[in-house]
Amino acid sequence: MVGLIVIITHSKIIGVNGMNKNCAMKGTKNVIGANVLALRKQKGLRQTDLAAALAEKGVQMSPTGLSKIETQSRMVSDIELVAIAEVLGVSVERLLTE
Repeated sequence: MVGLIVIITHSKIIGVNGMNKNCAMKGTKNVIGANVLALRKQKGLRQTDLAAALAEKGVQMSPTGLSKIETQSRMVSDIELVAIAEVLGVSVERLLTE
């Protein structure tokens, strides 16, 4: 498994494993929102379905919280990031890239 390196300075991501800041930074609170939305829809999941699957992994999140992630208006913890990736069947790196 390749280690993930995220460089943050003054609350701005300047690079994720060699990606430049323009590729990594689209929103203001997270960089995974658009990918979570696209992958959730691709899998035919509603926000309530994703929230229930996250709860099974021990991560409590409301559909409203997921909506805020998808609109990049909510920060995502590392634990949430890993759980979302697992539920959506992708790597953490996939969530962080375009």
